[in-house]
Amino acid sequence: MNIFSYHQASDATSAIALKHAGPAAKYLGGGTNLVDLMRETVEQPETLVDITHLACDIEQRADGSLLIGAAAKNTAVAAHPAVRSNYPLLSRSILAGASAQIRNVATVGGNILQRTRCRYFYDNAAHCNKRQPQAGCDALEGFNRYHAILGASDACVATHPSDMCVALVALDAVVHLQGTAGTRSIPLRDLHRLPGDRPDLETDLQPDELITAIEIPALPFANRSTYRKVRDRASYAFALISVAAALDLDETGKVRDVRLALGGVAHKPWRALKAEAVLKGQTADTAAFRAAAEAELADAVGLRDNAFKIELAKRTIVAVLDELKGDNA
Repeated sequence: MNIFSYHQASDATSAIALKHAGPAAKYLGGGTNLVDLMRETVEQPETLVDITHLACDIEQRADGSLLIGAAAKNTAVAAHPAVRSNYPLLSRSILAGASAQIRNVATVGGNILQRTRCRYFYDNAAHCNKRQPQAGCDALEGFNRYHAILGASDACVATHPSDMCVALVALDAVVHLQGTAGTRSIPLRDLHRLPGDRPDLETDLQPDELITAIEIPALPFANRSTYRKVRDRASYAFALISVAAALDLDETGKVRDVRLALGGVAHKPWRALKAEAVLKGQTADTAAFRAAAEAELADAVGLRDNAFKIELAKRTIVAVLDELKGDNA
C-alpha cells in the first residue's frame, strides 16, 4: 500500500487511525487527541488500528543513557528513579503537562506527536492552513495570545503543545523509528517541522513509520536541571512560555556547558542554540544570562495579542538559569 503518512500518534491510548482506505491512505494517530479531533469533525478516520504491541519498557543502560519505549506511560517515565535523579527537568515537564488521570494513560510516542491546540485548527468554521492547505490562517488577525513568536510564517502561527518534548529536546533525545523500509533514528529536534508554506506537514516521518522508542543520551550535568512553565492558570493550562535547562559550571564559576530549550514559542519544541553559544565560557551571572536570552529572542516577532511573550521568554530564561546557578553553587 502506498501510504502518505505524517503519523499524528496517540495522545493517550495506542491506536492509529486510517483516514482513507485504499492507495492514497493517510495514517493519523490515536488517543485523546484524536478523540478530540474526531469529536470536532476535524478528523474523520474510517479505521482504527491497534498499536498496543509497541514497547513500554524504560531501560537504563550501562553507558548512562536511557531507552524509553514509545508506549511507556507518562506517569511511569516521570516516576522512574533514573529520570528523577539524572534528568529532573524531564520529570518536572511531564508533571507540569497534564492531570494525573491523563498522565496515567498518555504515552511517550503520543505526547511527541500530539497536534496543536490552536482554536482555529479545531474550528471547522475558521480558515486554517494546517487543517486545509491554502485556506488561510485566521489566527494571524484573530485571538493569538498563545501563538508563536519564533519560526512562524504567514501560513501558520500555531505552537506545539507538549511540555515533555521541550525537556527531551534540551536533552538531545533521539527518536527511533520503524517502517516498511527498515529502521532509522533522528534527533527529536529535527522531527518536527517549522510551518513554512506547508503547515499541514508537521513532522519528517516517512510513509508507514512508527515511533518505537526515545533514547536519551547520558548527560552527567543534567542532574542539575529544571523545567519552568509560565501559564495563565496554575492547573493544567498550556504554556505561554516554558524553559527546560541544565547548567554546568567550572570551578571558577564560568559556564562549561549548558542545555536550553523553549516551549510555547514555535511550531516545534525550540532548542535555544544561540543562547547556548553565547553562554559557553562566560561567567555565570544575570548579565550573561540576559545577553543569551536577548540573542535567542533577537528574531522573535510578536502578534497583536502575544508580543508580551518576547520579554516574558527572556525573563524566564534568566530566572531559570539564576536558579540553576544557585544549584551549582
